[in-house]
Amino acid sequence: MKDLGFSQHISRRYNNELEDIRNRVLAMGGLVEEQINLALQALEEGDSEIAESVIANDVNVNRMEVELDEECGEILVRRHPAASDLRLVLTVIKTINDLERVGDEAERISRMAVHLAQEGNNTHLVSRPYSSLMNMGELVRGILRDALDTFARVDAAAALAVVKRDKQVDREYEGITRQLITFMMEDPRTIGHCIDIMWSARAPERIGDHARNICEYVIYLAEGQDIRHTSLDEVEQTVSSSD
Repeated sequence: MKDLGFSQHISRRYNNELEDIRNRVLAMGGLVEEQINLALQALEEGDSEIAESVIANDVNVNRMEVELDEECGEILVRRHPAASDLRLVLTVIKTINDLERVGDEAERISRMAVHLAQEGNNTHLVSRPYSSLMNMGELVRGILRDALDTFARVDAAAALAVVKRDKQVDREYEGITRQLITFMMEDPRTIGHCIDIMWSARAPERIGDHARNICEYVIYLAEGQDIRHTSLDEVEQTVSSSD
């Protein structure tokens, strides 16, 4: 974990405020992770009851984002943070926005689970791409977990490693898309199911993008550089030079 000096302030209350927003981001991340876990379970098992619980619980994800955003705004107004403190507050604001979007994607997966359950969940007709979808879901679940871990430890090197793994998610998504196109061309009866899976696969692909964003914010927090439009080679040089 990189020492950013968050505990160097004379005001203990200010220290507590900074530590509080960090902890609450991790709590929100934990809730979002659980939402994804349940959404994927609902999709795999065709369990509309679990799916409905995820949809209903999305309001709590939204609430956490709003409350954290308000607290960050108050810190900006009252404390006028600078240097690493300002980077932390900005990182929190950006991270919670991505976590809220991940929550939306979990809701999207759950709505598809409900739809498939109502339609009879005839995924056996397209078993191979459906299996690939579930594998992709497991992949992005791990990537998000690791992204949140890099945030907790302010670990730029680990964050860069997670950023690189997003390429694997993109390859999985492209592979599923090719499989589905092949299925639709070979058997028009599968078109409806293929479209459902294609729509569902977009959700974990987007989750991978949001996890990547979080890691980019971690690198900004640790190194003070915005690397969103920078090549991976340049980012690797930046992270390596700071070790």
